[in-house]
Amino acid sequence: VMSSSISSSLTSDESHQPPCAARVPPSSQGALIDRFAAVRKQSLALCESLEIEDYGVQPMADASPPKWHLAHTTWFFETFLLKALLPDYQPIHPKFEYLFNSYYNGVGRAFARTQRGNLSRPLVAEVLDYRLQVEAAVHKLAEAEQTPQLQHIVELGIHHEQQHQELMITDIKYNFGNNPLAPAFTSPKQFPSTQVSALTFSKHTAGIVTVGVAEGFAFDNERPRHQVLLQPFAMADRLITNAEYLEFIQDGGYRRSDLWLSEGWAWVQANQAQYPLYWRLSTGSTEQSTTLQDWQEYRLDGLAPLQPMLPVVHVNAYEASAFAAWKGLRLPTEFEWEFVASQQPHLSGSFLESGRFHPRQDLTQKQFFGEVWQWTSSAYGPYPGFQPLPGTLGEYNGKFMSSQLVLRGGSCATPRSHIRPSYRNFFYPGDQWQFSGIRLAKDERSPDMSDTSAQ
Repeated sequence: VMSSSISSSLTSDESHQPPCAARVPPSSQGALIDRFAAVRKQSLALCESLEIEDYGVQPMADASPPKWHLAHTTWFFETFLLKALLPDYQPIHPKFEYLFNSYYNGVGRAFARTQRGNLSRPLVAEVLDYRLQVEAAVHKLAEAEQTPQLQHIVELGIHHEQQHQELMITDIKYNFGNNPLAPAFTSPKQFPSTQVSALTFSKHTAGIVTVGVAEGFAFDNERPRHQVLLQPFAMADRLITNAEYLEFIQDGGYRRSDLWLSEGWAWVQANQAQYPLYWRLSTGSTEQSTTLQDWQEYRLDGLAPLQPMLPVVHVNAYEASAFAAWKGLRLPTEFEWEFVASQQPHLSGSFLESGRFHPRQDLTQKQFFGEVWQWTSSAYGPYPGFQPLPGTLGEYNGKFMSSQLVLRGGSCATPRSHIRPSYRNFFYPGDQWQFSGIRLAKDERSPDMSDTSAQ
């Protein structure tokens, strides 16, 4: 029988800890504010290579301009920390609450998401000044006295900003990657071409496993910790590569309706989909008659030849599911993924801190963390006994538990300290612009199957 001991690698107050007036030990006060300052600095560092013209571009309705991300993450601290804990606090600007509210109905009306890129004001300089003023107020508040309530909101705000750091990278890539000039966001990066082994699978017997987080920081959708029953299954020991996905394309994968979910096939037809989002085909070539040399891929260091052994990235759940069907396999459930990933000794991989912003191939790892978010077949919904955060912050996750699928593991654009085995990302199955890839699984019922799970 499988067992699992899955816990957060972070150490902070419980997400569901109720507000109280107890003092926080001085040793943890300084560490928290140091992390706050470091994360705020990191957001600005990600924008260092941008020109002023880049800050206001909204490349599609689901994306946001970098200027908006920088302002919204500041609005979060102002709204949920400063306004909540400072009785006499005066907002920096009376209209910022409207402009930079994302979806919190409990706060008030929000400026239309689709129109964020239409505003030339406030200026980037004004947004940066807004950040400085709010940061100064947060530091002053934290220096005066820290309570568990303050610590919880700052911790949540730190992780919220880390989410937006990844969103900034994905949104910038959508802007640059759809520009005919294919501009580079970073300096050229080296991705050595390595050979990968044949796809192998680790087998696991049936059993009851425990998933979710019991203590330490986590989002409310990772709780409560509970047990689930897993049937015998096998999990791929690595991610799917570009070369393997190209075989799917060349075999007519995008022309075979039998491989696709009904909504997925409708997506293929509506979008005339033929390959992953940032793949580029030489003029005059057709997908089925191509060789590897006919393909390029837009990366954040510019347009480059498609590297066959790197993990395929920017595929949506429909594409991932169709590829799995073509292989006669399936996507893992989120609980299968969490159980196997929790057995890995390290959270190793390419994360945001590497500055690569593209998945690499590491033959020493099984690629559960970093590199690409991994689609699962699990619908995004509440765990048994789920309780959203109290008050307006309860809108953070719970109200999106409809029509989306869970992704696991983080990506090359995810901050390393932000990820953990229990982390549940979620997107609509048609979304391609995130750094999402493919890990396969299959059912296993062989009586001589070896058990590689923790006892």
